[in-house]
Amino acid sequence: MERKPAVVGTFYPSERDELMHLIDRCMKGVTVDKEAVASASSYVAPHAGYVYSGPVAAYTYKALSLKAHLEKIDTFLIMGPNHTGYGTPISVSGVDWNTPFGKVDNDTEFARELAGTHGIEIDESAHRFEHSVEVQLPFLQTIIERPRCVFVCMGDQSRESSGLLCGAINDAEKKLGRKIVVIASSDFNHYESAAVAKGKDMPAIKALEKLNVVEFYKQIEETDDSACGYGPIATAALYAKSHGATRGRLLKYATSGDATGDYDSVVAYASLLFQ
Repeated sequence: MERKPAVVGTFYPSERDELMHLIDRCMKGVTVDKEAVASASSYVAPHAGYVYSGPVAAYTYKALSLKAHLEKIDTFLIMGPNHTGYGTPISVSGVDWNTPFGKVDNDTEFARELAGTHGIEIDESAHRFEHSVEVQLPFLQTIIERPRCVFVCMGDQSRESSGLLCGAINDAEKKLGRKIVVIASSDFNHYESAAVAKGKDMPAIKALEKLNVVEFYKQIEETDDSACGYGPIATAALYAKSHGATRGRLLKYATSGDATGDYDSVVAYASLLFQ
């Protein structure tokens, strides 16, 4: 069994050449400091339709393409929030996935190790209609010819759940001897003005820049920020911190208003890394 794309033709083009052209357009003109991003161990990228969030996601994948010894990475672990409500609290896919660029291999051994942790299960139902992990794959495939991945969907995004998942990732990584990269998929504040969104998002992002996950959750709660993937973001920050990271770096912040011209009701996007 393989997982078929759920949002191909809507969030991103179904035709290979058209998809490549759109990603190339998103990546055009994106620059990051190679030395500044070479040591990153985890990343955050948005997951909306490419015409809206693709130019921000491009910063994440440009930075990832410049990671030191990228060719030695065994597995890319991609985490996204659960928008559909299906599945278990933390659901790991156990099958290969497909995109217009071809098959993405599943690191099933790593997936099984994660599923051996209480509260984490192999469950395809959470992934079947979910877009948050899927939309990361074509971008990843443009910088890695044949990536091997682990696909995680977080329904429970509590701080406790993020800590549990981070611990499970570290245990599996150590046991299997994998070199991994962690990617958190999340948009930021939804459906308020661009000014309000930025006012809510920036305190949370400032906490991430300090790798302060407790403060990050506090800001999300106190400002009622509707960032949808705060659990994956927190897990990525915790993972990086457990591997010696000392800071987060905001690469790009923008909103859907930059694509539509409507700044009264936007979805906000951020590209970040932890190093």
